[in-house]
Amino acid sequence: MPNSDILPTLLSKLYENQLALEASIMELSNWVEQRGSAEVAENIRGALHAIDDNEEFIKLTLAVLMSPE
Repeated sequence: MPNSDILPTLLSKLYENQLALEASIMELSNWVEQRGSAEVAENIRGALHAIDDNEEFIKLTLAVLMSPE
């Protein structure tokens, strides 16, 4: 596989990992909140907001990189 083909695939896999980590961390924040630490849970969700902010740009960029020229 040429290097030019590897980069979009690599970025796509990294993006999938990022989304999986986001979901896992969100589950942990829910667990923390259920145990009475609402402030900590809110801080976690605030930090995860960056992933949400960047998600559309990442998806569009991956689509461009993976489209045939």
